[in-house]
This record gives sequence, structure tokens and C-alpha cells, in this order.
Amino acid sequence: MKFRTLFLIIFILLVAGFVALNFEAILAPTTLNFALAEVQAPLGLVLLGMLALVLVVFLLALVYYQTVHLMEVRRITREVAEQRALADKAEASRFTELRQFLQTELQATAAREQELSEETLQRINRLQTALTEVVEQTGNGLGASIGEMEDRLERQLKQHPNAL
Repeated sequence: MKFRTLFLIIFILLVAGFVALNFEAILAPTTLNFALAEVQAPLGLVLLGMLALVLVVFLLALVYYQTVHLMEVRRITREVAEQRALADKAEASRFTELRQFLQTELQATAAREQELSEETLQRINRLQTALTEVVEQTGNGLGASIGEMEDRLERQLKQHPNAL
């Protein structure tokens, strides 16, 4: 229980105890002046009635403000829930867009990679063809040089048969 509530209950109990102890004095009639007329009534009972009226007014004001506060809290809670739902939808949409962007980029990267791979293979094939041609030309050149050397040797051997 809150301190204020406990204090209010103790205060009401003290007032009730005071009224109970002084009930005869509270009921003693007195002349009361209400500015327009004078009336014979018990002063204590009139003051006690005014205290009760003030207490009821304050309790009604408290209930009213608590109700207004509760309604405001519910409205704010509802708005927060709606905003959270909107934020979740926006985040989900951003994730979807990001996923689509990444898929597009991955496909583009895969296409570029495939293109580069094909270019590299074509280059390798051209280099291999060129290398094969160079090796064949070198082989033919060496073969021709060896053949020419053999011809020279044979001619020299025919001219100098005893040289060996």
C-alpha cells in the first residue's frame, strides 16, 4: 500500500475517532450565521458534513483524473503498438529489398565471373595454339638445321672419306 493511501486512511480513522469521542458536543445546537439568515443547528455536524462533502469532491476528482490517466495510457499504448507494427513492416520490407539487391548483385557477379572465365579460357586456347605453332616452327627450324648439318657432314664425308 502506498504511503499516501495509508496516511489518508489513518487521517480518516483519527477524524472518525475524534467524532466518536465528541459526538454530544458535535450535536450541541448553536446559532449559525449564513449571511442571509441565522439558523439554530449543531456546528460540529455542519462542519463534519462540510468535511464529508470536501472528501467526496476530492475522491470524485481523484477517480476522474485516474480514469483520464488510464484512458491516456491505453491510447498511448495502442499508438505505440501501431507504430511498432509499422516499424516492423518497414524493417521487413527493407530486408526484402536488401535480399533482392544482394541476389541481383550476386547474379551480376556470377555473370561477370562466367564472362571472365570464358575470356580467360579463350586466351589460354589462343596462347596454346600460338605456342604449338611456335614449337612446330622451332621443331621444323631445328629439323631443317639438322638436315642441313647432315647434308654438310655427308658432303664433307664424301670429300674426305678417311677423315673419320
